[in-house]
Amino acid sequence: MSRPTPVTPIDAGPTGVADRFDVTRIIVDDDLARRLADACDAVSTLDDDRAEAGRDWWPLAIGWAAAGAVPSRPAVVARPTDTAQVSAVLALCDEARVPVTPAGGRSGVCGASIPLFGGVALDLCGLAGIGDVDDSSLVADLRAGTFGPDVESGLRGDHGLTLGHWPQSMDLSTVGGWLACRGAGQYSNRYGKIEDMVLGLEVVLADGRIVRTGGRGPRSATGPDLTQLFVGSEGTLGVITEGRFRVHPVPEGEGRRAFGFATFADGLDACRRILRRGAAPAVLRLYDATESGRSFEEPATNVLIVLDEADPALVGATLDVVDQECAPAATLDVGLVDRWLAHRNDVSALAPLWRSGVVVDTVEVAARWSALPGLYAAVLDALGGVDGTLVASSHQSHAYTDGACLYFTFAGRPPEVLAGDSVASDGWVGDYYRRAWDEVTRATIAAGGAISHHHGIGLNRARFLADGLGSAFGVLASVKSTLDPNGILNPGKLGLAGPFGPVPWP
Repeated sequence: MSRPTPVTPIDAGPTGVADRFDVTRIIVDDDLARRLADACDAVSTLDDDRAEAGRDWWPLAIGWAAAGAVPSRPAVVARPTDTAQVSAVLALCDEARVPVTPAGGRSGVCGASIPLFGGVALDLCGLAGIGDVDDSSLVADLRAGTFGPDVESGLRGDHGLTLGHWPQSMDLSTVGGWLACRGAGQYSNRYGKIEDMVLGLEVVLADGRIVRTGGRGPRSATGPDLTQLFVGSEGTLGVITEGRFRVHPVPEGEGRRAFGFATFADGLDACRRILRRGAAPAVLRLYDATESGRSFEEPATNVLIVLDEADPALVGATLDVVDQECAPAATLDVGLVDRWLAHRNDVSALAPLWRSGVVVDTVEVAARWSALPGLYAAVLDALGGVDGTLVASSHQSHAYTDGACLYFTFAGRPPEVLAGDSVASDGWVGDYYRRAWDEVTRATIAAGGAISHHHGIGLNRARFLADGLGSAFGVLASVKSTLDPNGILNPGKLGLAGPFGPVPWP
């Protein structure tokens, strides 16, 4: 069985691992622990298991690990291997009013799988594998705990098919996590995001009821789309145990291009025109001059890399449109695409930077084409105005006919560290990190954009979601109270109020 990959070791002190968040943690008493062990294949109270289940890839947690702490540990870790066991665990915890935090690969970067108030961490990695595959209809059932490489190897090796979902966290993440956070793969222009791929779900509700949504026929008009109610809900409305997906024959054609634009805005406009004409190359990624220098050693231009895969006739037609719309730009060495492919999933520098006192993170947002140039400039200006910022940059990573995702990167150190006087204090780190996120999010909302494109909300963005959804936030809260009246499912996430206390900021 595959297990989550830790981002960095926890440097525990002589008294063991500490919990960073100062909250009331719900215990699991001996009676409930015994009942959970009877209902589930494996239940652990080992210190190491609890510590690892108390964090994900949220960058703030990397710095805390260096100080011997994790965000918040559960009382127990339950590891079911089928849907019936998930149902039994939830029913027991709902009756006992004990919080349950579902998790898969724990590759999320916003703290969505952190068991903030203790209770039970529900490790879903045991629910793995590929179920029924309907080649005629190009439909496949995938269990929630299946890791990305196993999805692709199973579909390709046994069926000659692909899901087409290639997130940067491919090796670290699971089907359930993709669905829970509305994830996007790097080939999303061609295949869509995960919400475009999923046709139906198996979900366990807070009281243990098992429900199935959608997946019976294409484009059905059978009331509201309940599948999409759970996609993106981050485990707050139910626990996703399986999904039914659109899949595709493994493509036979491929083509690549690379261009350089004088300005980032020029590159954005070329991407807009390509999509407007109906061409959707799998990869259409534009890097500003800062990131072009860092990633491609091309600091004097704004690099656009293009990669498509499909039937050869479709690839040819798509690249014809790309060539026409990029004709005013400089043609660059197509080897830049190879360079991107070789390093696209490399996150090895993240932990060393945090451990050396550099605060670094990425923020992805989305907006309409008409808003993107202004949003890009406003966010970089705002980040540059935060004391201690070393660098701020951006690239466009996912593009559609109506707009695109901008992916900002920032890094900072306090002025005294820049002068070589000291190491960044823990308090400064939290203050700087919050200010940086505040600036990006305020600029995004002011531009009418969406505060997340594919990383989700979790804990890190929880304070922003009410503003991000506006008057619709009350609808989400009402759905939560109906489906989870005791508030046990992933409390503290999505900015939703719950029975265990307020959500702290670290």
